[in-house]
Amino acid sequence: MADESTMRNLITDVEGVRVGHAGAAKLGSGVTALIFDEPAVAGIDIRGGGPGTRETALLNPERTVGAIDAITLSGGSAFGLDAPSGVQAWLREQGRGYSIGNAVVPIVPGAILFDLLSGGDKNWGRYPPYRELGYEAAGNASKDCALGSVGAGLGATTVNMKGGFGSASAISEGITVGVMAAVNAVGSVTIGETKHFWAAPVEQNNEFGGCGFPSPTPADALEPQMKGGARTSTTLVVVATDALLTKAQCKRLAVMAQTGMARAIYPVHTPLDGDVLFAAATGKKALTDPTYGFSRLGVVAANVTARAIARAIYEATALPFPGALPSWRDKFAG
Repeated sequence: MADESTMRNLITDVEGVRVGHAGAAKLGSGVTALIFDEPAVAGIDIRGGGPGTRETALLNPERTVGAIDAITLSGGSAFGLDAPSGVQAWLREQGRGYSIGNAVVPIVPGAILFDLLSGGDKNWGRYPPYRELGYEAAGNASKDCALGSVGAGLGATTVNMKGGFGSASAISEGITVGVMAAVNAVGSVTIGETKHFWAAPVEQNNEFGGCGFPSPTPADALEPQMKGGARTSTTLVVVATDALLTKAQCKRLAVMAQTGMARAIYPVHTPLDGDVLFAAATGKKALTDPTYGFSRLGVVAANVTARAIARAIYEATALPFPGALPSWRDKFAG
Protein backbone atom coordinates (compact mmCIF):
# COMPACT_ATOMS: atom_id res chain seq x y z
CA MET A 1 0.00 0.00 0.00
CA ALA A 2 1.45 3.36 -1.05
CA ASP A 3 2.20 6.11 1.43
CA GLU A 4 4.01 9.38 0.86
CA SER A 5 7.33 7.99 2.08
CA THR A 6 7.36 5.08 -0.38
CA MET A 7 5.69 6.60 -3.45
CA ARG A 8 7.54 6.50 -6.77
CA ASN A 9 5.57 9.41 -8.26
CA LEU A 10 4.23 6.96 -10.83
CA ILE A 11 0.80 5.63 -11.72
CA THR A 12 1.94 2.31 -10.26
CA ASP A 13 1.68 3.84 -6.79
CA VAL A 14 -1.96 2.75 -7.12
CA GLU A 15 -2.14 -0.73 -5.65
CA GLY A 16 -2.90 -3.39 -8.28
CA VAL A 17 -1.55 -1.41 -11.25
CA ARG A 18 1.54 -2.31 -13.31
CA VAL A 19 2.94 -0.69 -16.46
CA GLY A 20 5.17 -2.05 -19.22
CA HIS A 21 6.76 -0.53 -22.32
CA ALA A 22 7.98 -1.94 -25.59
CA GLY A 23 9.45 -0.14 -28.57
CA ALA A 24 11.89 -0.37 -31.44
CA ALA A 25 14.55 2.29 -31.89
CA LYS A 26 14.72 1.67 -35.64
CA LEU A 27 10.93 1.97 -35.89
CA GLY A 28 10.82 5.10 -33.73
CA SER A 29 7.55 4.01 -32.15
CA GLY A 30 6.23 1.84 -29.35
CA VAL A 31 3.49 0.64 -27.01
CA THR A 32 2.65 1.05 -23.34
CA ALA A 33 0.44 -1.44 -21.52
CA LEU A 34 -1.23 -0.84 -18.16
CA ILE A 35 -2.19 -4.14 -16.52
CA PHE A 36 -4.64 -4.39 -13.63
CA ASP A 37 -3.98 -7.24 -11.20
CA GLU A 38 -7.76 -7.58 -10.90
CA PRO A 39 -10.49 -6.24 -13.22
CA ALA A 40 -11.05 -2.51 -12.77
CA VAL A 41 -14.06 -0.27 -13.37
CA ALA A 42 -13.33 2.36 -16.04
CA GLY A 43 -14.69 5.27 -18.02
CA ILE A 44 -13.47 7.50 -20.83
CA ASP A 45 -13.69 11.09 -22.06
CA ILE A 46 -12.71 11.89 -25.67
CA ARG A 47 -12.22 15.52 -26.66
CA GLY A 48 -9.76 15.51 -29.54
CA GLY A 49 -11.05 15.99 -33.06
CA GLY A 50 -9.22 12.97 -34.51
CA PRO A 51 -9.24 10.09 -32.00
CA GLY A 52 -8.34 6.49 -32.67
CA THR A 53 -9.66 3.98 -30.14
CA ARG A 54 -10.58 0.34 -29.65
CA GLU A 55 -13.13 -1.23 -27.27
CA THR A 56 -14.06 2.12 -25.75
CA ALA A 57 -17.82 2.11 -26.38
CA LEU A 58 -18.17 -0.57 -23.69
CA LEU A 59 -16.86 1.94 -21.13
CA ASN A 60 -20.06 3.97 -21.35
CA PRO A 61 -22.01 3.60 -18.07
CA GLU A 62 -24.99 1.88 -19.74
CA ARG A 63 -22.90 -0.87 -21.36
CA THR A 64 -22.93 -4.44 -20.02
CA VAL A 65 -19.26 -5.19 -19.33
CA GLY A 66 -18.50 -3.84 -15.87
CA ALA A 67 -14.71 -4.01 -15.68
CA ILE A 68 -11.57 -4.19 -17.81
CA ASP A 69 -8.26 -6.07 -17.56
CA ALA A 70 -5.83 -3.62 -19.15
CA ILE A 71 -5.45 -0.38 -21.14
CA THR A 72 -3.11 -0.04 -24.11
CA LEU A 73 -1.58 3.17 -25.48
CA SER A 74 0.25 2.95 -28.80
CA GLY A 75 2.05 4.89 -31.45
CA GLY A 76 1.53 4.04 -35.10
CA SER A 77 -1.74 5.86 -35.76
CA ALA A 78 -4.45 3.40 -36.88
CA PHE A 79 -1.84 0.66 -37.29
CA GLY A 80 -1.34 0.83 -33.53
CA LEU A 81 -4.88 -0.41 -32.96
CA ASP A 82 -3.34 -3.87 -33.31
CA ALA A 83 -1.48 -3.36 -30.02
CA PRO A 84 -4.37 -4.33 -27.71
CA SER A 85 -4.49 -7.71 -29.49
CA GLY A 86 -1.00 -8.45 -28.20
CA VAL A 87 -1.92 -7.39 -24.68
CA GLN A 88 -5.07 -9.49 -24.96
CA ALA A 89 -3.01 -12.52 -26.04
CA TRP A 90 -0.72 -12.13 -23.02
CA LEU A 91 -3.67 -11.83 -20.64
CA ARG A 92 -5.34 -14.89 -22.17
CA GLU A 93 -2.21 -16.89 -21.42
CA GLN A 94 -2.63 -15.82 -17.79
CA GLY A 95 -6.25 -16.99 -17.78
CA ARG A 96 -7.50 -13.41 -17.43
CA GLY A 97 -10.69 -12.09 -18.98
CA TYR A 98 -14.45 -11.74 -19.05
CA SER A 99 -16.09 -15.18 -18.70
CA ILE A 100 -18.89 -16.14 -21.09
CA GLY A 101 -19.66 -19.82 -20.65
CA ASN A 102 -16.43 -21.69 -21.33
CA ALA A 103 -14.90 -18.70 -23.12
CA VAL A 104 -12.66 -16.14 -21.45
CA VAL A 105 -12.19 -12.83 -23.26
CA PRO A 106 -9.66 -10.28 -21.92
CA ILE A 107 -11.12 -6.76 -22.11
CA VAL A 108 -8.43 -4.34 -23.31
CA PRO A 109 -9.49 -0.86 -24.44
CA GLY A 110 -6.83 1.10 -26.27
CA ALA A 111 -6.02 4.37 -27.99
CA ILE A 112 -3.40 5.49 -30.50
CA LEU A 113 -1.36 8.56 -31.37
CA PHE A 114 0.10 9.65 -34.71
CA ASP A 115 3.90 9.36 -34.87
CA LEU A 116 4.34 8.18 -38.46
CA LEU A 117 6.26 11.32 -39.48
CA SER A 118 8.61 11.53 -36.49
CA GLY A 119 11.37 9.53 -38.16
CA GLY A 120 12.29 5.87 -38.15
CA ASP A 121 11.69 3.03 -40.58
CA LYS A 122 7.97 2.47 -41.02
CA ASN A 123 8.41 0.03 -43.94
CA TRP A 124 7.48 -2.96 -41.81
CA GLY A 125 6.15 -5.18 -44.60
CA ARG A 126 2.70 -6.77 -44.74
CA TYR A 127 1.74 -6.46 -41.08
CA PRO A 128 2.67 -3.70 -38.63
CA PRO A 129 4.64 -4.70 -35.50
CA TYR A 130 2.26 -3.28 -32.91
CA ARG A 131 0.55 -6.55 -31.93
CA GLU A 132 3.91 -8.06 -30.97
CA LEU A 133 4.97 -4.86 -29.24
CA GLY A 134 1.72 -4.99 -27.24
CA TYR A 135 2.48 -8.54 -26.14
CA GLU A 136 6.01 -7.54 -25.15
CA ALA A 137 4.80 -4.47 -23.25
CA ALA A 138 2.33 -6.56 -21.25
CA GLY A 139 5.07 -9.03 -20.36
CA ASN A 140 7.28 -6.16 -19.20
CA ALA A 141 4.65 -4.73 -16.85
CA SER A 142 5.96 -3.97 -13.35
CA LYS A 143 5.70 -1.41 -10.56
CA ASP A 144 8.68 0.50 -11.99
CA CYS A 145 8.28 2.14 -15.39
CA ALA A 146 10.64 4.39 -17.32
CA LEU A 147 9.72 7.92 -18.37
CA GLY A 148 10.53 9.98 -21.44
CA SER A 149 11.09 8.55 -24.92
CA VAL A 150 9.75 5.07 -24.17
CA GLY A 151 6.70 3.00 -25.06
CA ALA A 152 3.86 4.93 -26.60
CA GLY A 153 5.91 8.10 -26.09
CA LEU A 154 8.92 6.89 -28.09
CA GLY A 155 7.94 8.70 -31.30
CA ALA A 156 5.87 11.45 -29.69
CA THR A 157 6.50 15.14 -30.38
CA THR A 158 5.00 18.55 -29.60
CA VAL A 159 5.08 21.62 -31.81
CA ASN A 160 8.55 22.69 -30.68
CA MET A 161 10.30 19.77 -28.99
CA LYS A 162 10.32 16.05 -28.31
CA GLY A 163 7.27 14.58 -26.59
CA GLY A 164 7.24 11.43 -24.51
CA PHE A 165 5.74 9.36 -21.71
CA GLY A 166 5.18 10.83 -18.26
CA SER A 167 3.67 9.78 -14.96
CA ALA A 168 2.88 11.26 -11.54
CA SER A 169 0.87 10.45 -8.43
CA ALA A 170 -0.63 11.89 -5.26
CA ILE A 171 -2.47 10.84 -2.10
CA SER A 172 -5.53 12.80 -0.96
CA GLU A 173 -7.70 11.88 2.03
CA GLY A 174 -6.19 8.40 1.98
CA ILE A 175 -7.01 7.85 -1.71
CA THR A 176 -4.17 7.32 -4.19
CA VAL A 177 -4.37 8.85 -7.67
CA GLY A 178 -1.86 8.05 -10.40
CA VAL A 179 -1.63 9.23 -14.00
CA MET A 180 0.32 8.20 -17.08
CA ALA A 181 0.42 10.24 -20.27
CA ALA A 182 1.80 9.77 -23.78
CA VAL A 183 2.23 13.36 -24.97
CA ASN A 184 2.20 13.97 -28.72
CA ALA A 185 0.37 17.30 -28.69
CA VAL A 186 -0.26 19.54 -31.68
CA GLY A 187 0.47 22.45 -29.33
CA SER A 188 3.11 23.22 -26.71
CA VAL A 189 3.67 22.07 -23.14
CA THR A 190 6.04 24.96 -22.49
CA ILE A 191 5.21 28.68 -22.50
CA GLY A 192 6.23 29.94 -25.91
CA GLU A 193 9.89 29.21 -26.60
CA THR A 194 10.86 29.37 -22.92
CA LYS A 195 11.88 26.54 -20.57
CA HIS A 196 8.82 27.18 -18.39
CA PHE A 197 5.93 24.70 -18.27
CA TRP A 198 2.26 25.68 -18.39
CA ALA A 199 1.79 23.17 -15.55
CA ALA A 200 4.23 25.02 -13.27
CA PRO A 201 1.65 25.98 -10.58
CA VAL A 202 0.95 22.32 -9.75
CA GLU A 203 4.55 21.04 -9.82
CA GLN A 204 5.72 18.97 -6.84
CA ASN A 205 9.31 18.66 -5.62
CA ASN A 206 10.90 20.09 -8.79
CA GLU A 207 9.70 17.05 -10.75
CA PHE A 208 10.01 18.92 -14.05
CA GLY A 209 12.83 21.29 -13.29
CA GLY A 210 11.31 23.72 -10.78
CA CYS A 211 11.38 26.53 -13.34
CA GLY A 212 8.14 28.19 -12.26
CA PHE A 213 6.43 30.78 -14.48
CA PRO A 214 8.50 33.22 -16.56
CA SER A 215 8.69 36.77 -15.30
CA PRO A 216 7.68 38.74 -17.18
CA THR A 217 5.44 36.48 -19.23
CA PRO A 218 6.49 36.61 -22.89
CA ALA A 219 4.34 38.93 -24.98
CA ASP A 220 3.62 36.13 -27.45
CA ALA A 221 2.84 33.48 -24.81
CA LEU A 222 -0.81 33.20 -25.85
CA GLU A 223 -0.08 33.14 -29.58
CA PRO A 224 -1.05 29.56 -30.55
CA GLN A 225 1.80 27.42 -31.87
CA MET A 226 0.70 24.29 -33.69
CA LYS A 227 2.24 21.58 -35.83
CA GLY A 228 1.62 22.31 -39.48
CA GLY A 229 0.50 20.24 -42.44
CA ALA A 230 -0.29 16.58 -41.95
CA ARG A 231 1.65 16.23 -38.70
CA THR A 232 -1.37 15.20 -36.71
CA SER A 233 -1.05 14.55 -33.02
CA THR A 234 -2.77 13.31 -29.84
CA THR A 235 -2.22 13.14 -26.09
CA LEU A 236 -3.30 9.93 -24.38
CA VAL A 237 -3.88 9.86 -20.62
CA VAL A 238 -4.84 7.19 -18.08
CA VAL A 239 -5.94 8.17 -14.57
CA ALA A 240 -6.01 5.34 -12.03
CA THR A 241 -7.18 5.40 -8.43
CA ASP A 242 -7.76 2.92 -5.63
CA ALA A 243 -11.12 4.57 -4.84
CA LEU A 244 -14.36 2.58 -5.01
CA LEU A 245 -16.19 4.11 -8.00
CA THR A 246 -19.02 3.21 -10.35
CA LYS A 247 -18.69 3.38 -14.14
CA ALA A 248 -20.64 6.64 -14.11
CA GLN A 249 -18.24 8.10 -11.54
CA CYS A 250 -15.26 6.97 -13.63
CA LYS A 251 -16.77 8.84 -16.58
CA ARG A 252 -17.15 11.99 -14.46
CA LEU A 253 -13.60 11.56 -13.12
CA ALA A 254 -12.32 11.42 -16.72
CA VAL A 255 -14.25 14.62 -17.53
CA MET A 256 -12.79 16.43 -14.52
CA ALA A 257 -9.26 15.18 -15.17
CA GLN A 258 -9.37 16.62 -18.71
CA THR A 259 -8.91 19.98 -16.98
CA GLY A 260 -5.33 18.86 -16.39
CA MET A 261 -4.76 18.57 -20.14
CA ALA A 262 -5.97 22.15 -20.61
CA ARG A 263 -3.71 23.25 -17.75
CA ALA A 264 -0.60 21.66 -19.29
CA ILE A 265 -0.98 21.98 -23.10
CA TYR A 266 -1.69 25.06 -25.21
CA PRO A 267 -3.67 24.79 -27.41
CA VAL A 268 -5.39 21.47 -26.69
CA HIS A 269 -8.35 19.41 -28.00
CA THR A 270 -7.86 20.73 -31.54
CA PRO A 271 -9.24 19.14 -34.74
CA LEU A 272 -5.79 17.59 -35.31
CA ASP A 273 -5.51 16.08 -31.83
CA GLY A 274 -7.09 12.78 -30.83
CA ASP A 275 -7.00 13.52 -27.12
CA VAL A 276 -8.37 10.67 -25.00
CA LEU A 277 -8.50 10.26 -21.21
CA PHE A 278 -9.28 6.97 -19.49
CA ALA A 279 -10.17 6.84 -15.79
CA ALA A 280 -10.05 3.55 -13.89
CA ALA A 281 -10.77 2.54 -10.29
CA THR A 282 -9.53 -0.57 -8.51
CA GLY A 283 -12.18 -0.21 -5.79
CA LYS A 284 -10.00 -0.74 -2.70
CA LYS A 285 -11.08 2.32 -0.67
CA ALA A 286 -14.41 4.03 -0.13
CA LEU A 287 -14.63 7.80 -0.58
CA THR A 288 -14.99 9.92 2.55
CA ASP A 289 -18.00 11.62 0.99
CA PRO A 290 -19.87 10.65 -2.23
CA THR A 291 -20.15 14.24 -3.44
CA TYR A 292 -17.46 16.46 -1.95
CA GLY A 293 -14.97 13.64 -1.55
CA PHE A 294 -15.47 12.69 -5.18
CA SER A 295 -15.18 16.32 -6.28
CA ARG A 296 -11.86 16.59 -4.44
CA LEU A 297 -10.71 13.39 -6.17
CA GLY A 298 -11.45 14.97 -9.55
CA VAL A 299 -9.50 18.11 -8.68
CA VAL A 300 -6.49 16.06 -7.60
CA ALA A 301 -6.71 13.92 -10.77
CA ALA A 302 -6.62 17.06 -12.91
CA ASN A 303 -3.54 18.36 -11.11
CA VAL A 304 -1.73 15.02 -11.38
CA THR A 305 -2.63 14.84 -15.08
CA ALA A 306 -0.97 18.21 -15.69
CA ARG A 307 2.13 17.08 -13.79
CA ALA A 308 2.40 13.80 -15.75
CA ILE A 309 2.19 15.69 -19.04
CA ALA A 310 4.97 18.10 -18.07
CA ARG A 311 7.16 15.23 -16.84
CA ALA A 312 6.78 13.53 -20.23
CA ILE A 313 8.47 16.49 -21.93
CA TYR A 314 11.03 17.07 -19.17
CA GLU A 315 12.21 13.43 -19.24
CA ALA A 316 12.22 12.95 -23.03
CA THR A 317 15.31 12.47 -25.19
CA ALA A 318 15.59 13.32 -28.88
CA LEU A 319 15.34 10.58 -31.50
CA PRO A 320 18.53 9.86 -33.49
CA PHE A 321 16.99 10.67 -36.86
CA PRO A 322 17.75 13.51 -39.33
CA GLY A 323 15.57 16.52 -38.58
CA ALA A 324 14.36 15.14 -35.24
CA LEU A 325 13.07 17.71 -32.77
CA PRO A 326 15.32 18.53 -29.81
CA SER A 327 14.34 17.52 -26.30
CA TRP A 328 13.67 19.95 -23.44
CA ARG A 329 17.02 18.95 -21.95
CA ASP A 330 18.78 19.61 -25.27
CA LYS A 331 17.41 23.13 -25.28
CA PHE A 332 17.52 24.09 -21.60
CA ALA A 333 19.46 21.69 -19.37
CA GLY A 334 22.72 23.56 -19.96
